[in-house]
Amino acid sequence: MTDTRLMHTVGVRALEWLWAHRDGFRLEPDVDPEVGFLERFKPVGELALICRVLFREGVAGSRQADLARRLLDHTWRHTLDGGRMLVRGQRIEPLSPIPFEVYLPYKELGYSEPEVERATVLYHRLDSWAALELDPTRRLGLSAFQRRFGLKPRIAEADIVGSTWLGRTPEPWTVSGHIAYDVTHTVFHLTDWGEHPEGLPPDIADYLATWLPVWIDDWLDLERWDLLGELLVVDACLPRPTLDERAWRSFAAAQQPDGAMPAVRTMPEGEPDEVFDMIYHPTLVAAFASVLATSRSLAELTHATP
Repeated sequence: MTDTRLMHTVGVRALEWLWAHRDGFRLEPDVDPEVGFLERFKPVGELALICRVLFREGVAGSRQADLARRLLDHTWRHTLDGGRMLVRGQRIEPLSPIPFEVYLPYKELGYSEPEVERATVLYHRLDSWAALELDPTRRLGLSAFQRRFGLKPRIAEADIVGSTWLGRTPEPWTVSGHIAYDVTHTVFHLTDWGEHPEGLPPDIADYLATWLPVWIDDWLDLERWDLLGELLVVDACLPRPTLDERAWRSFAAAQQPDGAMPAVRTMPEGEPDEVFDMIYHPTLVAAFASVLATSRSLAELTHATP
């Protein structure tokens, strides 16, 4: 099993980089709505989700927890303008689930924008909300978010799982990069981002226990750090995680001295904003994988102590 300190250090360094580059979490308020005003909300929502996991697991040190809270405050107050940018996003694209998906983890962490909540309840009643043409994994996530918000999902999660790629447990050698990302997010939604490993149906848990180590080896050999990080998160979501030592040591070695994690092979070059857009996600994933794996490792050590 991997050294818990190594896994923990990956997350600490990742948060240091994210805080140092917090201005990269930016919106483009003047962009033409047809081009995609809501596209830049994604990094902010992912940050909030992962900070929520960090606080939930309770394994962060004081420095790590302080940076996470400061990042949340910064993005809520400055990037989202206290939630008002989410209101604007809802008005521009009333049926887009993005403002709701970004808002929910902030709400769970104590932030509030009543207008977003009123609009969410209103749009949830519309048949058009249930008719949105989303792929099964995204639809599963939206239903899970509705449940967490306190709304009855328009389509039950149990009715969606079987239509996802992972839910069909197909030939494992057919996995491509795109499919693998769908696999990871199916697991995240079914386990509430690692909180409930028992949320994985037994056949899916068994399938992953058999084939996830193979996929981890494949993407480790390809040095696809972003996807490898997500697969390490999936491992930590399993009822019996492996916490693969070879994968974790290579993953930690790929992290830069300042905490940044390249997406593929080595660090990209370019203007600061361009580089941020290329590496913020693998760096967030590194923080996510770190906190879940550290939590699972400490739990195993506790259970192993006489």
